[in-house]
Amino acid sequence: MKRKIDDKYNDYEGPAGGWGALKSVAKNWVASKKILQNARAMLKTNQPAGFDCPGCAWGDAPEKGAFKFCENGAKAVNWESTANLAKPEFFARHTVTELLQQSDHELEKNGRITHPMRYDATTDKYVETTWDDAFALIAKHLKAQKSPDAVEFYTSGRASNEAAFLYQLFARAYGTNNMPDCSNMCHEASGTGMKETIGVGKGTVVIQDFDHADCIFVIGQNPGTNHPRMLEPLREAVERGAKVICLNPLKERGLERFQNPQEKLEMIFDASEPTSTAFYHPHLGGDMAVMRGVAKWFLQWEREGQPIFDHAFLEEHTTGLDDYLALVDATEWEHIVSQSGLSKEEIGNIAAMHRDSERVIMCWAMGVTQHRHSVPIIQEIVSVQLLRGQVGKPGCGLSPVRGHSNVQGDRTVGIHETPPAKLLDALDERFKFKSPRHDGHNTVQAICAMERGESKVFIGLGGNFAQATPDTPRTHAALQQCDLTVQIATKLNRSHLIHGKDALILPCLGRTELDMQSEGRQGVTVEDTFSMVHISSGMLEPASEHLKSEPAIIAGMAKATLGNHPIDWDWAIGDYSRIRDMIEDTIDGFQDFNKRVQQPGGFHLGNAADERRWLTASGKAVFKANPLPESILQTTVPNNEEQPDLILQTLRSHDQYNTTVYSYNDRYRGIRGKRDIVFMNPNDIERLGFEKGQRVDITSLWSDQRTRTIHGFEIVPYDIPAGQCAAYYPETNPLVPLESFGDKSYTPTSKFIAVRFMRSEADLLKNSG
Repeated sequence: MKRKIDDKYNDYEGPAGGWGALKSVAKNWVASKKILQNARAMLKTNQPAGFDCPGCAWGDAPEKGAFKFCENGAKAVNWESTANLAKPEFFARHTVTELLQQSDHELEKNGRITHPMRYDATTDKYVETTWDDAFALIAKHLKAQKSPDAVEFYTSGRASNEAAFLYQLFARAYGTNNMPDCSNMCHEASGTGMKETIGVGKGTVVIQDFDHADCIFVIGQNPGTNHPRMLEPLREAVERGAKVICLNPLKERGLERFQNPQEKLEMIFDASEPTSTAFYHPHLGGDMAVMRGVAKWFLQWEREGQPIFDHAFLEEHTTGLDDYLALVDATEWEHIVSQSGLSKEEIGNIAAMHRDSERVIMCWAMGVTQHRHSVPIIQEIVSVQLLRGQVGKPGCGLSPVRGHSNVQGDRTVGIHETPPAKLLDALDERFKFKSPRHDGHNTVQAICAMERGESKVFIGLGGNFAQATPDTPRTHAALQQCDLTVQIATKLNRSHLIHGKDALILPCLGRTELDMQSEGRQGVTVEDTFSMVHISSGMLEPASEHLKSEPAIIAGMAKATLGNHPIDWDWAIGDYSRIRDMIEDTIDGFQDFNKRVQQPGGFHLGNAADERRWLTASGKAVFKANPLPESILQTTVPNNEEQPDLILQTLRSHDQYNTTVYSYNDRYRGIRGKRDIVFMNPNDIERLGFEKGQRVDITSLWSDQRTRTIHGFEIVPYDIPAGQCAAYYPETNPLVPLESFGDKSYTPTSKFIAVRFMRSEADLLKNSG
């Protein structure tokens, strides 16, 4: 279906993938200035003896396709493997104040950082330092702290299992569980909600289950941009007659149709195939009400004599059913309809498609997890699946689709601010020290602790903490209060410029690059969204001889701070198989780690819930009887007297991955050369007294006395439900209050921000002149 909203914005009429993707990849290859090298590298992406894509965590089907990368995976490789270099001479030409004037895109476009750099306050510049001096500075600050809890050890999802394991070992041997992690900002609610219900915080499906599903739900997810390799199994499901049901406010192109670049005839004839069979536009935050309505229809049909529930499964494997069904029965349809944004009949159609399918998979992403009531939303999804026994058999299950390539693996190997006692006991026994037993800080708590002056040192293992986090001015101010900030990175980003009194940039190898240690070439491992663990071996020459691997950097910091305690750090990084042996000794599921990871495609960690083993207190899967919020607005913005003009959700452009912005285009949404825009329903534009193309200031509503406003955003008419609007992050992160986070998850509520609009001062001056 073509969306003709406004010719000015050149609405994109092509499918996802296909020629548009190939053109975009070719443009990025040329921009990397390493065309032949990177073309060769792409052939090794996600391949045996190759490297794991540094982009998303979607898994690989070993038997499908000669090429294992997508458009955005190719962008990630080309962006990392660039001929542009940010050498010490680059930093000598620019003060930090000058660099702050560059956009996020421009900062990273400066290229790979080649040397360790230290901030010099007298010149306001980063200057070259040595690795030994950098490690000594870190050790000096860490040893000076009165409490180990004054240090924050942040982790990005790009870190390998080996790096993450060493990092958590360093932090705990130092004495803290302060391990804020990028997962705090994305799928924390998934882990929390699923652990309380099925005992496991990971998806219960493997990629082969998609080949056997009769019905696949895609809830609050845009795979065409965020997980493009997911489009192929969705399309194949539609082709074989399965139902693919999408619940999403925006009708994203990847959820409409897909052109497979590996299908020659399809490319020749410029054809495409659908990726969904039904599309519904719920209210933001209304997915719980939709699922409650599905359960209510199930209960009605069961009472009418239709065999809906899997009674044998419910009797043997679940608890809490009676209380849950009583709550479903008591929930009024009026409440469900008004909160969901869908009619009773529409929800009935959704329920019927689930009912008529033998095997159902539920997938979801950030559109579900970034709400105040995200944990109850996920538990409602779980409950619907449990009612029909749709967990723990082939072709069905629960699939939270993770973002960054190893964000799930980092958690598996110990990156967690509230670690289970079993993990700490295993570490203590294996390494002969006493792990800290009190909870550490998550991301929101870490920002608050730095803001209060309690946390003095911030170490970032990858990522772009200053931009990825909420309430941007407060986060920036909190980082700037630190005595030391350390950023381990491949390219320059804003977090390096929002620094403490002392600051270091430590350049690391990228996923694509050769990693040579004292005992030869090394590979690292990652875990995808399906709990498959596989090895990744870079093949390109490093951008600089001065780069170190992430494990080597962690070992250098640890040795300088702790000496050879609790391990000989140099010995550990000489051969990464030794780190994998340590993981095997302490983490469940890694038996024969070094042997099994060498097999093609790696190995599956296993999933107790998929085996119908429930790691809950009762030993059974638990129905959670969570009432629907009386009002999502009042739940999210408590004690606020103002009524919002609209509810805003933040999202990515298609030429973006996390906070990395590849260009100012968003092909699938028809946007060219701009990011400071807000997508609005044409009727809302008229209702609020604006016109397309006008510039507006956007202010979020919260009950404190702070003003959170972003300025000069251009109104773009778009096919979006009335009452909602959308804009890109990280530009919109200043609107998200630090205190606005999910219950139990602490995940920022980036998909439900109450906002008001005012005509921009710049727009007023332009028109008055």
